[in-house]
Amino acid sequence: MLGKLNMKDEQHQFLSLVGQPPARLTVEQAAWVLGCQFHDMPILISTRLLKPLGNPPQNAVKFFSTAEVTELTKDRAWLAKMTNTISQHCKKEMGARKTTCGIARKMASRHY
Repeated sequence: MLGKLNMKDEQHQFLSLVGQPPARLTVEQAAWVLGCQFHDMPILISTRLLKPLGNPPQNAVKFFSTAEVTELTKDRAWLAKMTNTISQHCKKEMGARKTTCGIARKMASRHY
């Protein structure tokens, strides 16, 4: 049974016919191309390893140049820097959680 195509299906079919990807990628699409997680993208943006197109406000939808993102996937040094940056951020966050939990436990034990 043939149903209506949704917008993503239509876009996929059209881009397949044209034979090229869209000129701009969303955050999610850029993450897919780079092989990282959606939640890693703010880290890459804040450390200036990845720059969105234009000058979007912090809470605005961001787009990335497909050509630029694709080129970055070929740069081994940049990929290593991206990987290290995400890893360091995760380690810092885990350390902060342990410290916060440790402080909360100490404070709780003093009050009870």
